[in-house]
Amino acid sequence: MLLDSQSVVLIEGIPFAKLKMKEVVDLIIRQHSQGYGGWIVTPNVDILHRLVTDTSFRALVSSESTLFTADGAPIVWLSRILGTPLPERVTGSDIFVELVSEAAQNGKSIFLLGGNPGVAKIAADILQLRHPALCIAGCYAPPFGFESNLEEIAIIRNFMATTRPDIIFVGLGSPKQEKVIAMMRELLPTSWWLGIGVSFSFVAGDVKRAPVWMRNVGLEWFYRVMQEPKRLFKRYFLVNIPFALRLFGGNLIKRMGLSFNNRK
Repeated sequence: MLLDSQSVVLIEGIPFAKLKMKEVVDLIIRQHSQGYGGWIVTPNVDILHRLVTDTSFRALVSSESTLFTADGAPIVWLSRILGTPLPERVTGSDIFVELVSEAAQNGKSIFLLGGNPGVAKIAADILQLRHPALCIAGCYAPPFGFESNLEEIAIIRNFMATTRPDIIFVGLGSPKQEKVIAMMRELLPTSWWLGIGVSFSFVAGDVKRAPVWMRNVGLEWFYRVMQEPKRLFKRYFLVNIPFALRLFGGNLIKRMGLSFNNRK
């Protein structure tokens, strides 16, 4: 783990970094310039649920990752209930935009892996227009089911080995993106890897991101559900919300119990 115990907040045993967005981005650029690579994981409630309930996924991510940041607003709220508040929400989508800008200014190359067909290329073209100095090593959207296709895995490995990007953004959704990163990291140990879900689509414009006010009050998930109700309703309403409520309730009771015992 990159940070010491005083610089993280433990939530369900996951060490979330007590860092702001700029601090995370600066850390990645600085560490890479010093010859160190890493893997940033940005759990929202869905990924936190997976970390809590899927032991193999937790073992994979916990053993390989470098830093966790709170993508989901409920995780920040939970840190406050625990009395160890995280300074702010640090989402994968926001890191993507900010880190691309810093990469352009610091001569770091990037690779866009994943996304819907053609979306990574559109996003790359838009980013290149925004940042003319940006070095885009490549982009590739593997076909559906690629993870079971040895030829496709070999293609991705070849892309990584030949382009050798400094920062790799993987937009495949969880848990696929985490499994791919864990599989590929050994090829580029001094590069930085980030799983960023649907972020390529936000940049490309084929999926709209929630307005800032909805992000600020923790309703970005609701905006996503309204755009894709068939795909996301079950995930959020039947799994994530009950899970989050259990976390809030359990930790609130625990905190109240600690406060009561301290008064004795």
